[in-house]
Amino acid sequence: MDPNKFAELRENYAQSGLLEEAALVEPVAQFHLWFDEARAANTVEANAMSLATVDAEGQPSVRVVLLKALDERGFSFFTNYESQKARELAVNPRAAIAFHWKELERQVRASGTVERLSAEESAAYFALRPRVSQIGAWASAQSSPIPNRETLEAARRHYEQQFDGQAIPMPPFWGGYVLRPTKIEFWQGRPGRLHDRLVYHRVIGSPWLIQRLSP
Repeated sequence: MDPNKFAELRENYAQSGLLEEAALVEPVAQFHLWFDEARAANTVEANAMSLATVDAEGQPSVRVVLLKALDERGFSFFTNYESQKARELAVNPRAAIAFHWKELERQVRASGTVERLSAEESAAYFALRPRVSQIGAWASAQSSPIPNRETLEAARRHYEQQFDGQAIPMPPFWGGYVLRPTKIEFWQGRPGRLHDRLVYHRVIGSPWLIQRLSP
């Protein structure tokens, strides 16, 4: 085992820069610009984002989820309302997210408050999911211990039979959240680790302010 195998890993970022005069006034518009460029660069799952939540004792946890909508309210994702992330959001409705687009040497971070989407919005998205994913939402008691893989497969077979030949309704324990950001940071890798970091911040209802952070 080489204890130094991580210390020697490094990249020299030199693809681009991010200056204030080039940044768009609205961070959502800036995000859409960078997201479209990430997709054009063939980034694998460009909508994958790390989601960090905190429980009642202040213990943080993080996992990767998929961004499924972005509008003037913020970043939306979907999950089981009985999952660990949902339980943590119930006691502390604040979260942080991060996107990493290695191909473009970019990151985006955002933080703010989180609230549930309406049942109508959740149902509209659920109807767009592949049937196998709809079945999976019913079959998985997300974050709950199960004895083995066969338990999960048996639940899948059960709901395939139950909904055979019919449209699959949205489970009552499943739906979406929107993270309403109060801070969004755009990070562009630069040579010598002198990266560009522009952060948009505001009190909700006020205009966005842009500030450069030292790397």
